[in-house]
Amino acid sequence: MTSREKSAVPPSGLPASAIPLGSNERFLSMLGKMYVIREFEEAAGQEWHAGNIRGSVHQYVGQEAIAVGVCSNLRSDDYISSNHRGHGHSIAKGADPIGMMKELFGREGGTCGGKGGSMHIADFSIGMLGANGVVADGVTIAVGAGHAIKVLKQDRIAVPFFGDGAVNRGPLMESLNWAKIYDLPVLYVCEHNGYAATTRTSDVTAGEGFIARARSFGIEGEEIDGNDIRAVDEVARHLAQRVRGNGPAYIFARTYRHHPHNLRDSGAYRTQDEIDRWKLKDPIKLATSWLLEAGVARAEINAVEGDAKALIARALTAARSAPWPQLSAALENVQDLGAPL
Repeated sequence: MTSREKSAVPPSGLPASAIPLGSNERFLSMLGKMYVIREFEEAAGQEWHAGNIRGSVHQYVGQEAIAVGVCSNLRSDDYISSNHRGHGHSIAKGADPIGMMKELFGREGGTCGGKGGSMHIADFSIGMLGANGVVADGVTIAVGAGHAIKVLKQDRIAVPFFGDGAVNRGPLMESLNWAKIYDLPVLYVCEHNGYAATTRTSDVTAGEGFIARARSFGIEGEEIDGNDIRAVDEVARHLAQRVRGNGPAYIFARTYRHHPHNLRDSGAYRTQDEIDRWKLKDPIKLATSWLLEAGVARAEINAVEGDAKALIARALTAARSAPWPQLSAALENVQDLGAPL
């Protein structure tokens, strides 16, 4: 396997963060990463319906530009945390899709040993502190990491990804307050796809709106088109540099998930017209269109898409053939501190 096949980056083998800003090569690298996320998510959906994946799967299809645009401006030792829809964030930060697919299958060699499944991907080696099924609780984990960074005087930042459904939750309010009081290096990323599970968030959000939550705590915030990888890249670069040692900031990115909340959800609360209108703003289609206009050859785009398909095909093969964990593994990595005598 070449480095290009593994990471879906241009022939240089460099991650997007190491490629000159604004270059076609950088955005082609990002497009390749978006393709990896898209292929992973579509494959996960198919395998769930086939009965090979148990539990819940929340697909990130349609939101890929946010994770890729933000993580392309992070260092390898920066931290991220996620929510129930966390596959895209994990892959964008550098998690191995093969290990992740094994995790979804509950197999040995999975990112968390097959114990966590879809909603609990974590990989501390790349700074991925974990996905989280409790709405807004991934944010508090990132703020805790941000406080540790400040106490230890490290040159890192923490980035929690969360949906608009978390905006009205108490843990987010507490974390915004804490991060501002202590000027923590935390870059909040709200992915506004319009719905908290099956509820339209605009119907249940009082006041001046979603970004006003952050500004009410004195935290700088910017609203962007989360389907435009160029916009995400530019704002994420600016704010990531700003929060490094200078206190928190907030990104509010408008986007849309193509699929229902999860694979058990019929999606009856959305109209087909709404879905079709948003699919015209598909971040992969948009990036492909302007890369072609910028002079990138169709063959280069086809190559990164092909690399992504090949990588996920290998991930599926590996997951299907991987053994189930040994029964003894159930007793590993279990906290026993503080247990009663």
